[in-house]
Amino acid sequence: MAATYEPIATTTLGSSQSSVTFSSISGSYTDLIAVFNGSNDGTTQYFLQVGNGSIDTGSNYSTTVLDGNGSSAASGRYTNDTVGIRADYYATGGGNKKMSIFQLNNYSNSTTYKTVLVRSALPATEVVATVGLWRSTSAINIVRFTCTSGYYETGSTFTLYGIKAA
Repeated sequence: MAATYEPIATTTLGSSQSSVTFSSISGSYTDLIAVFNGSNDGTTQYFLQVGNGSIDTGSNYSTTVLDGNGSSAASGRYTNDTVGIRADYYATGGGNKKMSIFQLNNYSNSTTYKTVLVRSALPATEVVATVGLWRSTSAINIVRFTCTSGYYETGSTFTLYGIKAA
């Protein structure tokens, strides 16, 4: 079965911001792909929050993170988290370009919890693999890229794609 990516929305920051939100997401796709390409100020980790109608900031997120830098590895487990699905493990220096791809599987299903797979890279420094869970049976129709403190830097790009199964 072939799948096609359909661009839904893109935002490029003209100034620093602590979050970027995509709302009113149609439930007509199989999965969603959310992509961050840019940098943050380096004092904070960044996350993806989701919801139905509004962003869920309750303790309904769990994340397992695996991180490697070529000479060492680290892992972390976060349960009953309120900040969202974690994209990175360390808050590494500001101005460093990063890329994260979030795959929201079966996001419009209203009978199961939602799984999110994340691949992140800070070129020449670290790679991160994450699996996250949003413990809600609600369909996802809003997503927000956010920092716990600090901000995404000017020029950072955020894109949301829908995947339609052919």
